[in-house]
Amino acid sequence: MTMPKEIAAPMLCFTRRVNFVMSAGFLLVSLGSATALAKPLLRCTIDQGGSTQVLEFGPESEPYTAKAIDINNQFRFKAVVVGDARKIEYIKIYTYDFPKRQPVLLHEAKYMAPVAGSVSLTGVNYVYSPRLERELRYECALLEVAP
Repeated sequence: MTMPKEIAAPMLCFTRRVNFVMSAGFLLVSLGSATALAKPLLRCTIDQGGSTQVLEFGPESEPYTAKAIDINNQFRFKAVVVGDARKIEYIKIYTYDFPKRQPVLLHEAKYMAPVAGSVSLTGVNYVYSPRLERELRYECALLEVAP
């Protein structure tokens, strides 16, 4: 049995609309879940003594377990990203001079509730050691990356 044209044409149009809306909805849900899966990552570029290092730091719940990283046996650099995959509470960045006896804090910066983006979070920072005028330069960006 066939439908009359007066009924079949609107039904076909309605079916196409429903398919389009469902496809668009599926696409939005897929994009939303991909964004929801993105995790914050602090990426720091450190220049010292003619060499460049790129260090990455993820969120952690316990700030006291973060380790300082040796930079050319001259400085120590530590970034503490406190929060989880959904929200960063704060970021602290520490730079230490590293003489023979013990590390000496030269610079500390704190960023409260930073938002991930593609631009620099810190700007370019210059830190100088009191020994032999050594310089460390760093810049960090808070990014969202897919796991």
